Amino acid sequence: MSAEPIARLRALRAVTLRSTQCADSGEFYREVWGLQQVEADRGTVWLRGSGDEHHVLQLEQADQNALGKIAFAVATPREVDAAAARLAAHDVPLVTEPGKLDQVGGGYGLRFADPEGRLVELSAEVDAVVPGDPYGRAAVPRKLAHVVLNTVDIDAACEFYTRVLGMRISDWSEHQMAFLRCNADHHVIAFNQAEFASVNHIAYEMNSIDHFMRGIGRLKHNGVTPLWGPGRHGPGSNTFGYFADPAGLVCEYTSEVAQVEEDAWLCRVWRRTPELSDLWGTAGPPSKDVRSHMRGVPDPGYSAWWQS
Repeated sequence: MSAEPIARLRALRAVTLRSTQCADSGEFYREVWGLQQVEADRGTVWLRGSGDEHHVLQLEQADQNALGKIAFAVATPREVDAAAARLAAHDVPLVTEPGKLDQVGGGYGLRFADPEGRLVELSAEVDAVVPGDPYGRAAVPRKLAHVVLNTVDIDAACEFYTRVLGMRISDWSEHQMAFLRCNADHHVIAFNQAEFASVNHIAYEMNSIDHFMRGIGRLKHNGVTPLWGPGRHGPGSNTFGYFADPAGLVCEYTSEVAQVEEDAWLCRVWRRTPELSDLWGTAGPPSKDVRSHMRGVPDPGYSAWWQS
């Protein structure tokens, strides 16, 4: 009998990015993108959206761009402890044992690596914050929407994240991309088949399509134009506007992400055509420039830099 998934993931909580331009990128995400700085210390910056997560983005100064960590929320410390035992049943070693997390925002959690060396954190009881925009008026990101990762083996990546983490595949874009969910949002993680593992892009959810467009307008006012968009994707039905931060990492504004009703949803395979990648027909197919940015640089994984 196969081991059961390690936990019930409630949400995508935060992402850590290793950046060659941490200071400039921190200013970009704070002054232009619309996130609020929580703390900064020795080449690291923590930023939050207008929602209830302590932070959604952590930037760390590094010699090359890379994924530092993906953090998922679970309900209780007891679920973290249970996840540790189940990881052992899956023969997945721990990088950080269950316990209080020595990091900004605190919490109780653990960390492990996926098969391509990406650091994954499960946490509970992270410090609470007061919503930064309780009436949702500002055109700023509400939360982290999804993380898209380039992978050398999309089938192996999907197998690990479904079998071990209990995620579900919502849709495929042929056999090139897979969209995975852990709650009602159509996807919180997506994998793109590529020649090496790397960060493809990070998406931030706006409250509405009006907030989405006003956010794009603010970036254009600051001299930052979209790499691709605005438009609306087929898989996920979400709006999109892709930009590059000062380090060249791709960030996305999105809104109106499809909501999945578990008992009624049917996973589909979408064809990779311009008409389905952008239902509005406003953005056209992605250019060589945006594809180059999304390709990124080879990411050696946490073992190349992590010190527990």
